Amino acid sequence: MEMDTTDLIARARAGDHQAFRDLVQGHSHELQVHCYRILGSLQDAEDALQETLVSAWRNLGEFGQRSSLRTWLYKIATNRCLSMLRADSRRPRSAAPLPETDLPEPTGAGDAPAWLEPYPDVLLDHLVDRRPGPEARYETTEAISLAFITALQLLPPRQRAALVLRDVLGYHAAEVAQMLGTTQEAVSSALKRARATVDNHLADPSGSGNGGIASRRPAPQPDTAAEQRLVARFTDALERADLDALIELLVTDVRLSMPPAMLEYRGIETAQRVLAAVTFRPGRAYRAVPTRANGQPAFGLYLADPHAGVYRAYCLLVITTAVDHITAITSFSTDVMTRFGLPRSLPETD
Repeated sequence: MEMDTTDLIARARAGDHQAFRDLVQGHSHELQVHCYRILGSLQDAEDALQETLVSAWRNLGEFGQRSSLRTWLYKIATNRCLSMLRADSRRPRSAAPLPETDLPEPTGAGDAPAWLEPYPDVLLDHLVDRRPGPEARYETTEAISLAFITALQLLPPRQRAALVLRDVLGYHAAEVAQMLGTTQEAVSSALKRARATVDNHLADPSGSGNGGIASRRPAPQPDTAAEQRLVARFTDALERADLDALIELLVTDVRLSMPPAMLEYRGIETAQRVLAAVTFRPGRAYRAVPTRANGQPAFGLYLADPHAGVYRAYCLLVITTAVDHITAITSFSTDVMTRFGLPRSLPETD
């Protein structure tokens, strides 16, 4: 394998584009996920990945094989992400207006940033089975969840990068320092502050808890029988327009958010009012198409258009579950649905 890699590197350095593609294709998907974790946006992650590959192609002559090719690519990708965050030109500075006028007052400003986008699980299926290093602190399923991605966005850029490289990917402190062009002491300091923020958020998303890794809720196991039953009940409640049945599935401190509106609705009574005002309006009929995002159940929600005889794309819902209840619902605009292979409309009948 080393001989194959060495030969590919030599051919790529000589200008062989196919050799370069063969060299990096096994790393592309994991690098995209890495960029997504840091940036919180799939569109930005795709841009960062392309810039990473262009930079790697142009600078392959500088790769001295003192580290692995994978580590070298992660270094480039991380620094491309940091450059994008410094530029900050793609980040909306204000919350988007809510489309409805009869919503209750939000509980407060939500943590989910305006640019947050869901990540399709189908893309995770392409990842090479690489286990994180022995020093990683987060399970793979937790490290792609919306709660974790949101928590990362609360961190300054270098703290964000240090935590992902160290605690998600399991790189040693010396490797992270080299990748970020800093000292091990600076990495340790950044990591200490980053861990406190992220652990506190995951332990208590309201920010009022005392945090700590020991108090974090365990990451739910995907696609279990309990989750499948919950998905079926959620779908049934939506399609029957049964608000009471849906409310039964929610925990008492459930959280509703709707990026890019940087607002949050918290608590089951508020959730009931929001859902009644936005989704369960008289005369509305829906179809829900199950999918998955960020390792969590998700649904393409379609609203009936009786005049056209079709159901039109309405939003993408991502739910966070705990055993047999829903702890959070995040609603995304129809802009993200095509990334999940979901059509713009569905026929009135199958």
